[in-house]
Amino acid sequence: MTAPVLHEGSVAEESARRRSIAVISHPDAGKSTLTEALALHAHAIESAGAVHGKGNRAGTVSDWMEVEQKRGISITSAALQFVYGDHIVNLVDTPGHADFSEDTYRVLTAVDAAVMLLDAAKGLEPQTLKLFDVCRRRGVPVITFVNKWDRPGREVLDLCDELEQRIGLRPAPVTWPIGVAGQFAGLLDPEDGSVRTYKRAPGGAAVAEERVLDQAEARTELGDEYVAAYEEAQLLEPVDLEGFRRGESTPLMFGAALSNIGVKQLLDTVIELAPPALPRPDESGGERPVDTPFSGFVFKMQAGMDKQHRDHVAFIRVCSGVFERGMVVTHARTKRPFATKYALSVFGRERSTVERAYPGDVVGLVNASSLAVGDTIYDPSGKHVSYPPMPAFAPEHFAVGRARDPGRSKQFRKGIGQLQQEGVVQVLISEARGDANPVLAAVGPLQFEVAAFRMEHEFSAPMHLDTMGFSLARQVAPEDLPVVSRYPGIEIVRRGDGAILALLRDIWHARSFERAHPDVPLTSLEASDD
Repeated sequence: MTAPVLHEGSVAEESARRRSIAVISHPDAGKSTLTEALALHAHAIESAGAVHGKGNRAGTVSDWMEVEQKRGISITSAALQFVYGDHIVNLVDTPGHADFSEDTYRVLTAVDAAVMLLDAAKGLEPQTLKLFDVCRRRGVPVITFVNKWDRPGREVLDLCDELEQRIGLRPAPVTWPIGVAGQFAGLLDPEDGSVRTYKRAPGGAAVAEERVLDQAEARTELGDEYVAAYEEAQLLEPVDLEGFRRGESTPLMFGAALSNIGVKQLLDTVIELAPPALPRPDESGGERPVDTPFSGFVFKMQAGMDKQHRDHVAFIRVCSGVFERGMVVTHARTKRPFATKYALSVFGRERSTVERAYPGDVVGLVNASSLAVGDTIYDPSGKHVSYPPMPAFAPEHFAVGRARDPGRSKQFRKGIGQLQQEGVVQVLISEARGDANPVLAAVGPLQFEVAAFRMEHEFSAPMHLDTMGFSLARQVAPEDLPVVSRYPGIEIVRRGDGAILALLRDIWHARSFERAHPDVPLTSLEASDD
């Protein structure tokens, strides 16, 4: 794969060209399909593919892991980078399944804007609400794209009301559908009254042919449907850039990602409205300007992307300065030097060498086994910097893992350590069980399925999982350990950072302990931005 030309001007000029975004949605809203449709419109790929490869469509490029392709879901976060006009888009495709909320949360630390994808028939769904809340807390502005408008769905103004009433976002139409959902006739531009009509490509594998009608032509050809759509669109206020970036309003768009309809307008809107790379807050409370020496942080670790080499790839968000392949940086956590000999731009399984990257870019560092999610790296010629650590979600599912074949205990330990480093599961050690039988903790049970799949297929260490009857973890102060460990039904484990955790059956179990020992606090593990 040929890398795009990504460096021509100064750091300030190049960072201004960048747009780093994520797509967030409830499962099955069409997120991976939209990701590839965006890449298709930017000519980064020649044909889009639905996950299951129906008809003449190939498998989705961004869903590269075997278990993803079998189940038709996104588990890993694919980082896609492409040139669009004079801009560079870094598009990070987040896991859509609710069981992978923690991975999605990490991705949202690495982007400057998000596209919130809604199903035209379902509107705001539970996982969408959860992810939007993360965007709001992190100050990430949101563009809304209502997908599947070529299928039966809800009334357009009903969807607008839901955005305003449920999440307090004022919708500002950039495009507006002509015809109700399922009887889609074209997309209206509320600003100038023009309309785009579409002829779908077979199977949606190519960009849909579009025809542009001016206001007079649209009124003649589409009649009352055009008039109704135009009048509806005028009921809402136009896009307010400052309100959008403050999180008060959302540019609203409609289309059908599977047919590649409305996708070009979405891409144009991202370029026009989404913020470029900006100074990032560091752990000291200050901000690191983009034109200071290089710094970045790890938001994703992934192994096994190359079956031949079983490499470790650390995905780095560049925050300041110029990254140059081969430079020796400082690992902020250990203060040790780290060589960046192998630096890649990763597009699903496709790779190309990155020689230079700027703020807003995502770079994959290969063989980065010493790095972990949340780590900061920086150019030692500049001032020391450390970005805030990644918060961890409170796990709700627990299982004891053990090697099916005791003779493969070395591979088992190596695999468990790798999954912990990547953040696939949290790994806890119980003194009663020992490190040969680690306790795996997860936000959702599907994480256990992925862990077991990878242990068998990547590390040749099939794993047996025994589900535990716990659904709650609370942190315990060392001085309170004797009291907590004696309470019936509680199991004590230790996290990799040394924290002591108490595992409890449920919230009622926790309240029972609190009533018995009101002077002994059990601290919640909920993720926060503190």
